Formats: sequence, structure tokens, C-alpha cells
Amino acid sequence: MKQRSPWQRTHTCGELTLANKDQEVVLNGWIENKREHGKLVFIDLRDRYGITQLAVDADTAGMAAGTFDTMLRLGAEDVISVRGRVRPRGEGNVNKNRVTGEIELCVLSVTVLSEAETPPFEVLDKAEANEELRMQYRYLDLRRRPLQEALMKRARFVTAVRNFLQQQRFIDVETPILTKSTPEGARDYLVPSRVHPGKFFALPQSPQIFKQLCMVAGLDRYYQIARCFRDEDLRADRQPEFTQIDLEMSFVEEHDVLDVVEAMYVHAMKEGFGIDVPQPFPRFDFFEAMDKYGCDKPDLRFGMLLQDCTELAKKSDFKVFAGAVAAGGIVKGICAEGAAEKFSRKGIDELTAFVTQLGAKGLAWAKVTAAGVEGSIAKFYEGDKGKELIAHMGAKPGDLLLFVADQKRVVHKALGDLRLKVGGILGLRDPKVFRCCWVLNFPMFEWNEDKHRWQFAHNPFSAPVDWDIQDFGVDTENIRSRAYDFVMNGWELGSGSIRIHRTELQARVFEFLGISKEHQRANFGFLLDAYKYGGPPHGGIALGVDRIVTLALGREGIRDVIAFPKTAMAFDLMAAAPGEVSSEQMKELSIRTAVEPPKPPAQ
Repeated sequence: MKQRSPWQRTHTCGELTLANKDQEVVLNGWIENKREHGKLVFIDLRDRYGITQLAVDADTAGMAAGTFDTMLRLGAEDVISVRGRVRPRGEGNVNKNRVTGEIELCVLSVTVLSEAETPPFEVLDKAEANEELRMQYRYLDLRRRPLQEALMKRARFVTAVRNFLQQQRFIDVETPILTKSTPEGARDYLVPSRVHPGKFFALPQSPQIFKQLCMVAGLDRYYQIARCFRDEDLRADRQPEFTQIDLEMSFVEEHDVLDVVEAMYVHAMKEGFGIDVPQPFPRFDFFEAMDKYGCDKPDLRFGMLLQDCTELAKKSDFKVFAGAVAAGGIVKGICAEGAAEKFSRKGIDELTAFVTQLGAKGLAWAKVTAAGVEGSIAKFYEGDKGKELIAHMGAKPGDLLLFVADQKRVVHKALGDLRLKVGGILGLRDPKVFRCCWVLNFPMFEWNEDKHRWQFAHNPFSAPVDWDIQDFGVDTENIRSRAYDFVMNGWELGSGSIRIHRTELQARVFEFLGISKEHQRANFGFLLDAYKYGGPPHGGIALGVDRIVTLALGREGIRDVIAFPKTAMAFDLMAAAPGEVSSEQMKELSIRTAVEPPKPPAQ
């Protein structure tokens, strides 16, 4: 039996209760704060599991010599081991916000394990230091309970995902981190090879090709909690390296993948965060989602769906509406229930400015009253026309109607974003409510205005709805793919598809995208070759762990749920990475940089 050192803890700082009364125990942890009252000192001792109050009384019988003086000189973030006796707190001193709040530890002896310098900021649950300083000293920031709670719940969530998928006969397969660059995606992070001078590995943007090869290999059900890397511009919901739940299944159709993912997600949200996500998840066709919500990431926590008013506009004397329709556009509106009195004219002007920034020419509006409508379009919708408009919008007195007239793309973008903005102002986007859905059958291609060519909408491996399509250049914008997105609360959390598993079809897609046969062979030859030896029908998905945890915990952005994140400029303030390397290292790797090295400091 192993010998325990006298300083090692017998309990954590989060587990002692009245059931431990009169027991002699040892605790280890960091000093959070200290309160001196003459010969009596109270200290809050913290570890990952909680806080226990220490009571240090100079007159305590049996206290080791020098203990009281040692405790007096200790400060915040010192690491100590204390031996003491558990006793109930005095009358009226119970802390109901702590598991340990009914007891305190009467200290008998102390061992100082590590003394701390004064930290650059106070380690408080509510962060008061600026984010850059906290990221520079992330190891201190991570002592804060909100961050530790996020990491612990994240771990529980991921464990629940693993357990579920293993029960569903999925195999956890680790795919390569050093792989081949695929320039048709986002920018790669490149790694120079020392043993192959002038050649480079790339860090994987996803395990996409390798998981498809797992299906060709007959592994049937693959999953991985995968680290991925993309050198792209950052936002609050992006990092240069991120984690995704990656899975793939053979001999499946869309509903097979969606059913498994839905069940896995509901299970893991409950196990990881204690959140019950309502089922079943609605499933929208892409064009249905665009038609109802103006976007392919519907927020289902509230209604306010887009209503098509194009036919009514054709009969209107309102030239803005009639002119948009005559130009091949549409007119759509939303009804903000009970919002007529919540938006002043100034507030509506602000909404107008918002949609014009999104490309709309303006915003038409009306407040519904018992007598009809009043507002910018009121004189064009008097009497029966007004009643018809109100009925068409499903409105009642007190509601606010907002309209945009333009080309379909502009209308959907403007009204879709306006719907979210108004929903937020009205308090309809409750962060503690969770509503999920699927969006299916995305367009297979989208037009890139900058490059003046078609590009894939999801990825070049997504199968078309029509397997027998011969010419992707005919009616391209209406060709549908078997791609699908998983959406929660207006955030896209995952993307996947049924894949192309036939060499000839995959080659034709590459060719349509402008990838020459030479480039196909150079970048994807091993995948095309694999399909020649029997590729099964297969499909899968990847879900972003960082985004899921951020939403589930109601945090500001994904940096709040990642242990060691990078800044918006993809820089690690703590480790000062990326950094320069020596000329010897560069020479070993047979590379040089076009950036001038910094001049050495003057002697």
C-alpha cells in the first residue's frame, strides 16, 4: 500500500459537510481571500471542486507552533496544505451558496507548498481585468470558477458524445494531423518537411477525405473528436484551431445520419449541461427556410415569419412596392406582435438604417390599429385594402408591420436579419431556450463574384440530389445537393452531406469547379483511386464543439469555453506564438522568409 505524504489532501475543498463534523482532515488549495479579526483569521481556500472556509484561532488547543503567524503572512494565491478539525459554523454564519457553507475547518497546522507573487489581476469569478491581460496570464484566468465550470461541462458533454457513439457501434479513429494541402478549401496552415526539402505538410481543415476513406475501408461507422485548423479571418465564433465531433456512416440515407445525430445531441446536452432539448427537430428544405426565415440558419425560439406580399403589391398604388415587382423583385413583410407602441418613429428610423446597410433601398412600415393601419404606407392601404393586408399578415391591433421590396436575395437578407434584430429587442431570443432544426438540400454550387466562377456551396464531395445529372452547367443555380446543416438558436452548429462515392461523378464535379485533371490527380488522386475499388454509399457530419458549448452556457464567444484560445489576430498572448525561429532551424527546413529579420539590439 502506498504511503500518503502528511501534506496530501484527504478531501477536496468542495465536499466537507456536517456529516464530517469533528473529523481531522487535510485540504490543499489556493488562498482566495483572508479576513483578519485580531486573534481570529478567516481564509477561503479554493480548489477546482469548491471553497472551504478556514478558521485560524490563535488560542486553538493543539495548534502547531508558528501556525497562526504563518497564516497571518500568507496572501492571495499562495498554495497551502492545512490540517484541521471540521466544525459547524456559528449561528447565523451559514453560507447557503456553498456546499461547504455549514462548516468550517479549524486549522491545526499549515504547510506552505508555494508562495505566489502579487498577481497582475484579482482572480475573481466576475472578470474585471481586460481580456488581453487575462489571455496573457491565462493560467490565472483559468482559476476563475466560470471558466473551470465551462471546461468541466465541456468535458462531460464530449464524454457523453463518446459514450453514445460507442454504444451505437461507432469506431474512434485518429486521422492524420500532418497531411496534404487541399487548396480548394480555406487557407491551410503549412508545415515544412525537413526530410523532404521544399515540400510541405498541411494541418487538416477537417478529416473529410480520411473519414470517407474509412468508409471505403469498410469501417462502416467512424467518429472522432477531431482537432482542425484553418488559416482564415476570425470572428467571435471562430478560432484558427478548433474541435469538432466528426462522424461518417456507410449504407445510409440522410434520415439515418440525422436520426443518430439528433439522438446523440439530445443525450449529450442532457448529460453535459442538464439541458432538455425538445424533439423532434423540424426539418426544412433550404428554400423553405429561406422563404420563411430569410436565412439558412433559422432561429426557432420565436415566430415572426416572413410573409410574401408580392401578389398584394401588384394591386397596390404604392410605387415602391409595384416598382419592385415590375423589376422582377418581391415584397415581403414581418409582423412584430404587440410591438406598435414599443417602437417610436426614431426607433423605426433606426431599423430603416439597419436594413439599408444590408442592401435594401428602405423599409416600409405600418402600425395596426382598430381602424386599420397608420404609418409610411397608410394612405395606400385604406379601407378594404388595409383590411386585406392586415388579414394577409395575420395581424391585430397593436402589431407592427415591416416590409422590404427588392430582389429576392436582398429581401431575404434584409428581412431575415431584421427579424433577428427585432426579436432581440423584444426579448424573444431567450439564451436559456434551445430550439434545433435541420436545413436540407442546399444548392450544390454558388457563384463567386470575386472569382467570376461557380464554387461548391458546402464541399466538393456532397452528392447531387439527382445522381444521374450529366451537365452541371445547365440551370446551375437550381441544382440541389444532398447537403444538410444542423442549426440551434440561429447558429449553424454542424454541416454534412451524403457523399459522392463514384469516381466518375466526383471527377466531373471537380472538372466543373475548374479543377483540371492534373490538379485532381495531384490533390485528390488517392480518393478517386479508392472509389475504383468499391466505395459504399455513405454520409456524415461535423459538429462544432466550441460553438455548442458557448451556446449551451450562454457565453459571449468561444474564447470563454476554450482553455488556451488565441486573439482575433490568431495570436497566443501567453506563449507569444507565432514567434520567430532561428536561422539554423530555417536552414534545416530548407526555407527562408521574405520578411526582414529584426535588427539585433545595439550594444
